[in-house]
Amino acid sequence: DDGAIGECITRTGRRFFTDDALHTAFLERLRAAITAADLWSQLETQWFCFDAEIMPWNAKAESLLREQYAPVGIAGRVATADALQVVTQAVLRGLELGEVAERLAGQQRSIAGYVRAYQRYCWPVNGLEAVKVAPFHLLASDSGVHVGRDHEWHVQTLARLAASDADFFATTPQRSVDVFDELSVADATAWWLERTAEGGEGMVVKPLDFVARGPRGLVQPAIKCRGREYLRIIYGPDYTRTDQLERLRSRGLGRKRGLALAEFALGIEALERFVRREPLRRVHECVFGVLALESEPVDPRL
Repeated sequence: DDGAIGECITRTGRRFFTDDALHTAFLERLRAAITAADLWSQLETQWFCFDAEIMPWNAKAESLLREQYAPVGIAGRVATADALQVVTQAVLRGLELGEVAERLAGQQRSIAGYVRAYQRYCWPVNGLEAVKVAPFHLLASDSGVHVGRDHEWHVQTLARLAASDADFFATTPQRSVDVFDELSVADATAWWLERTAEGGEGMVVKPLDFVARGPRGLVQPAIKCRGREYLRIIYGPDYTRTDQLERLRSRGLGRKRGLALAEFALGIEALERFVRREPLRRVHECVFGVLALESEPVDPRL
């Protein structure tokens, strides 16, 4: 132990918390949970590398919310309310603008849904007590890169962290699905619909094996299936209109999938080199490769 407590970084390598005290408190609480879960001795390690989501959004993306999402919601509410008021008055005077009023009312409902969607993921952050951590993978430790373990092992191991500090960790619900069993698929679909109807973002579908191969080679490591309402944040309040949905269905996914597979492979290689204690420049070769792929242009509708 050289006194270093660790780092909490974003996917692009920047420190997540800009406040040093919050950064240190976060890592100390994580270390305490690891100790309480007895993971140090179980995996015979002095360090861990986790993949996790830190919530709420505004803990890191406050400027995105303030400069992009909130202005769209505010402007949309004001504009549609004013327009609907004018058109409603015109209809009362006998003008045949019923279809326009109906369309504006629909836009008003869509914008309200858009605002509700992003507000579900925002709450005041006044210190560490407001932060929640949802760990997905225990990527690596002194004992190796844990891509040889299936996802059930990762879920069960990380559940021990949640059990040791339920106020700090958010447990990620999960289901195992037999894709060749119609009842199993239907049950998982109903579960997804129920969770997204309650405001959940969606689910991530993964093969059981961390690294899976099929007849065409490496299988996509994960596919995020977001819910109908959450997608308003991504595609805009009116994305459920028929013309918008047709445009979205014509997206080209091949390039995006290819980039994701390349980034996945480079990420694993970076971890392997780090665990083998290769020179840092060798690790950085893979990391810079991932960052370069992140900057590649893809279909903006993805």
